Amino acid sequence: MSGGIVNAILKANDLSVDDLVVEVGPGLGVMTRQLVPLVRRVIAVEMDRELASAMETEFKGTYGLEVVCADARELDVAKLVAGAKYKLVANLPYYAALPILRRFLESDCPPVSAVVMVQREVARNMVAGPGDMSLVSVGVQLYGRPRIVRYVPPTAFYPRPRVTSAVVKIDVYPGSALELDDKVAFFRVVRAGFSAPRKQIRNSLAQGLQIQGETAASLLVAAGIDPTSRAETLGLEQWGALYREVAGSDVSAYIDTH
Repeated sequence: MSGGIVNAILKANDLSVDDLVVEVGPGLGVMTRQLVPLVRRVIAVEMDRELASAMETEFKGTYGLEVVCADARELDVAKLVAGAKYKLVANLPYYAALPILRRFLESDCPPVSAVVMVQREVARNMVAGPGDMSLVSVGVQLYGRPRIVRYVPPTAFYPRPRVTSAVVKIDVYPGSALELDDKVAFFRVVRAGFSAPRKQIRNSLAQGLQIQGETAASLLVAAGIDPTSRAETLGLEQWGALYREVAGSDVSAYIDTH
């Protein structure tokens, strides 16, 4: 990763000397070297045992740095940071970017902010608005406000990947954008709505929840949503309204998680 990209990531997270930073995917420690002098403490989470061991050797005795060998998709985040406020910095592997991000955003101890590098297409999905929304858009925007800081060409890396990347900044909400009594059930409704994205949402919701089309249409109308629209056109507030209608209806058993 080039020095310019590292600087862009660090600058985007507005770091201060009092910050605790969790760095996921430090690799050879290119960004870690610049992080450590800037903040109070860095917890570097690396899944590869050889890379984690190499970092421990190279940074041995470095004040304020802890190297943790673990899969970030399975972390107990609250335990990792001992309940403290922190900022997340991550160069996420493409195959695990969304599961890792979800692990942190959905934890009992989410970051104050997150700056992550992901594949360009994933970044665009994260920041998309109504008209281009996806399950990824809803999943990220429920927890924070994302924006693309910059795109990163393959030439910024060695070896060069075959894809263009993007740096995304997420300002994480103290709670969430919607008041939900059951987020798991909420996402069951959203997944149902996107189960057949090329169809009208009346049909995709019926297919996803295994209910009659007329029932799905009635729920959508009650939520103030045109049944002939497509899932990608719905904003976050509309998904919240639809969830509340489903949860309060006779078909709530299809999303019940209790």
